[in-house]
Amino acid sequence: MRIGMMVDSYKPYISGITNYVEINKQFLEKAGHDVFVFTFGDLDYKDDETNVIRSPGLPLADSGFYLSMRYSRQAKKILQTMDIVHVHHPFLSGRLALRYCRPAGIPIVFTNHSRYDLYAQAYLPMMPEEVTLGMLQAYMPPFCKAMDLVIAPSAGMGRVLRELKVENEIEIIPNGVDLASFQNASPTPREKYGYKSDDILIVYAGRIALEKNIPFLINAFTGIAGAVPNAKLLIIGGGVQQYEEEIRDYVAGKDGAKRIRMTGRIPYDELPAHLSMCDIFATASVTEVHPLSVIEAMGAGLPVMGIESVGVGDTVQDGVTGYLATNDAPSFTAKLTRLCLDSELRKRMGRAAREASKVYSIERAAQRMLEQYERLLREPGRRKDKLYFRLREILQRSLR
Repeated sequence: MRIGMMVDSYKPYISGITNYVEINKQFLEKAGHDVFVFTFGDLDYKDDETNVIRSPGLPLADSGFYLSMRYSRQAKKILQTMDIVHVHHPFLSGRLALRYCRPAGIPIVFTNHSRYDLYAQAYLPMMPEEVTLGMLQAYMPPFCKAMDLVIAPSAGMGRVLRELKVENEIEIIPNGVDLASFQNASPTPREKYGYKSDDILIVYAGRIALEKNIPFLINAFTGIAGAVPNAKLLIIGGGVQQYEEEIRDYVAGKDGAKRIRMTGRIPYDELPAHLSMCDIFATASVTEVHPLSVIEAMGAGLPVMGIESVGVGDTVQDGVTGYLATNDAPSFTAKLTRLCLDSELRKRMGRAAREASKVYSIERAAQRMLEQYERLLREPGRRKDKLYFRLREILQRSLR
């Protein structure tokens, strides 16, 4: 099967969607399928994997995003040789899938990975919530109706799509994670960062971005610092340079700033060892749909401290694999403090988290996705006439 993954951005930009597409591509290729990633970006960038098809675009500052309303002629030709395409962003990639793939009779799958309503509130605070919600309710239903299959990575995201008036049947298929590397990682030596064996390491790993609510997490840590003198906060990840610098300045202005360390970006293959070095994973984000960073931490055996919300609330079982707080500082700080003070509780929740993470394995998720691809391709009337397929085979051979 020839599978096209359509994304607005890809490596070197790092995000949950980038990681998901990369590991899913690797698994599908091992299963014998040809997988292509179609995206925008710097045409001189040297990819470390095959079949990444980039089209030129206008760079948006140092965000890692490129803006374009079309693919190059070569990218379009290759795209139209796919058996199925899977869209991971609805606005740019989604519109291009409809423009290029619908006339060719290629089935289109869409996974909604993001809370676009909350992103709009974070990045466009001057725009009334009713306006952004109305825009999404105008856009998403007809867009999803044009898809052959709509997927939500969590039940909570499925409910959000219903609130946006999407009427399609929605399949709930969690995004898969390559859990083996997290379950079997040898911890990074604590001495590398000057930590002691009895320090309680709270870790956040992910993008440093406005919607991740990182100041909330820093404030919560500051609140427990007096009660737990050996607690340390490790923030792993990077983001847009200006915002990352703002967070560093924010940390510098806090009491106990010396107990908060920001590593910046680290190679993804080093993340499992860093997580295994720590005791608690904490996130204050309420914009997640299917939080891969949370699942990775659970795979590494860490209890999770989060806020009850779509995505995190679907993944963490309160009191079993971690704690969920309401979206207020006292609740979050109190539960995080309890985790810090009770080592046996951390160990018990960590074991439960590791076990619970198994349902999100890449093997399980990718197999469920493959079954959906194959179902779509078997649908009556899906195949066009023999002449069409003969021409498409000739085009495929010409592109090899």
